[in-house]
Amino acid sequence: MPGYKSFPLPNSRRRISSLIFLLGVLGIGWSIGATNLPGSWYAALQKPWFNPPNWIFAPAWTLLYVMIAVAGRRTFLQDSKGVAFKVWLGQMLLNFAWSPVVFTFHSLALGLAIIVTMQLLILTFIAIQWRPDRVSAILFVPYAAWVAFASLLNYSLYQMN
Repeated sequence: MPGYKSFPLPNSRRRISSLIFLLGVLGIGWSIGATNLPGSWYAALQKPWFNPPNWIFAPAWTLLYVMIAVAGRRTFLQDSKGVAFKVWLGQMLLNFAWSPVVFTFHSLALGLAIIVTMQLLILTFIAIQWRPDRVSAILFVPYAAWVAFASLLNYSLYQMN
C-alpha cells in the first residue's frame, strides 16, 4: 500500500495483537448484545416492511466485528496516537452504546443520533485510511453499508412508533 508503514512484529507479538483486537471487539460486542436484548418492547414496535428477521443480526455483526477488529489492529500498528485510530475508537464507543440506549433504555431518538454520528465516523475512517491503508478502509465499506441500512431502520422505527 502506498504510504502504509508496516511495523514488523515478531510472529508471537503479531498473533497476540490480533488476538487482543479480535477478542476485545467480539467479546465486548457479544456481551453488550447478550445483556441488551430487544425483548418484548422491541417485538411490540411497528416495523417497516424491510425489517430483517432477528436471526440475521448475530452472524452479520460477528462478521462485521471481525473486519472492524482487523482494521483497528492495522490502524493501531500504523499510528496508535493518530487521528485514524482515534476515529476508530470513537466509532467503537458509539457502536457499543447503541444497543443499551435502544434496547435497554428504549430511546429510538437517541439511538438515531448515535447511529448517524457513528456512520459519519465510519465514513471519516474510510476517507482517512483510503490512501495510507486501503485494506483497513475497504474492511469498513461493508460496515458503512450495514450501518446505513441500520440507520434507515432506526429512523423508520422512530417515525412509526
